[in-house]
Amino acid sequence: MLINVLKSKIHRVKVTGADLNYIGSITIDNDLMLAANIREGERVLIVNNTNGERLETYAIPGGKGEITLNGAAARRVAKDDVLIIMAFAWVGHNEMWGTPKLIFPNEETNLLN
Repeated sequence: MLINVLKSKIHRVKVTGADLNYIGSITIDNDLMLAANIREGERVLIVNNTNGERLETYAIPGGKGEITLNGAAARRVAKDDVLIIMAFAWVGHNEMWGTPKLIFPNEETNLLN
């Protein structure tokens, strides 16, 4: 049996942009992606703490401090909304699983402290 466990979490970042005309995805500061061990193209769950929305998309690397929702997901956020971004992994029921990688960037700048 496989179970789906939290692998990575970027806790409380602010939306810097929303691009409705982009193909889709969320653009995340590349340093945050590396620190959280989230890979390009990896599926992520996004929780919008500001309005309660939840959505899934895939991650693409972006510039310093960038958190941009693209495509249809852009309709579910506004600039400065606060998000939590999570990635999960499938592991065997008996497989040893460590602590998830939790990242707590500066909420005002979206940069690592």
